[in-house]
Amino acid sequence: MDRESHIAWVESPLQLLGAAEWAASHGGRLPVAGRLTAQMSETADELVARGARFGELSPYLGIPWKLLSQHGHWLVGDGFSGQFRLAASVLRPHRITFLDDGAHALPFADALLGARPYARPGVAERGLTTLVAPLAHEKVMRRAHDGRAAFFSAFDFGDRRRAALADHGFTIERHSFAWTRATAPATPELGSRIVLGSARPVDGRMPLPHFVDWVRAIAASAPVTYLPHRRETEGQIDAVAGIPGVRVVHTQLPVELVLAGAPSRLEVFTLPSSTTTTLPLVLAGTGLRMRRAAASREIGVTS
Repeated sequence: MDRESHIAWVESPLQLLGAAEWAASHGGRLPVAGRLTAQMSETADELVARGARFGELSPYLGIPWKLLSQHGHWLVGDGFSGQFRLAASVLRPHRITFLDDGAHALPFADALLGARPYARPGVAERGLTTLVAPLAHEKVMRRAHDGRAAFFSAFDFGDRRRAALADHGFTIERHSFAWTRATAPATPELGSRIVLGSARPVDGRMPLPHFVDWVRAIAASAPVTYLPHRRETEGQIDAVAGIPGVRVVHTQLPVELVLAGAPSRLEVFTLPSSTTTTLPLVLAGTGLRMRRAAASREIGVTS
């Protein structure tokens, strides 16, 4: 193992984008092990086309044991992952940097601090995942104690959480998607009103009819462009496409990349998601208006 060599271990487009931002900030060429999930290949191709400082791109299924064993510094997209816990417990990386995993960024920091269980929010864990959790947590905290654990994040951790992480030895480096903005080509005209798709109906967190009603209410006042979430079903997309005034545009890319080069001020409608943090950074200075949905009880979200 080369203790000073890096590898990004990611499984979602946002994590991959975080790896591109890290590489732009730290120089060199960053090898990437990317899990084969929706939009990952398209996102990787787009990032490379925009000049991302990536080295070899290696798609994988399961745990990329050989790749991880060759690199001492892991840039990890999903710290809650059972696969990460197992690999960290067995291979014991020399240094770990955690990239953003959407809305899980802050709960993961709290889990490391012992403020909440080391378990993915809303998931009942069992089996090997729970058995290796204490081992992985110990490995991470030991790296932090030795000054070898960090967060590279677009999220504001807040003064109290930042202080607690620093007390345990973590380094926190915040970024604002500067590379994403700087390399963005002009966005094709999508209109000024954008509705972001959601996987909440897929995950059972919101009834599909209520989701469709939410989109319909927005489109009732003026036409909108709908950007589907990568995990939406065809049935959900078809239901939205049937709403008058809605134009569905399939991009196969994360919205941060799609909208970074927007030529005009946008009004973006979304349910609660990490985009309420990421898009204001990506579109800083453009006059973006983010319209987050009302309270969950008003839009029919199930508990």
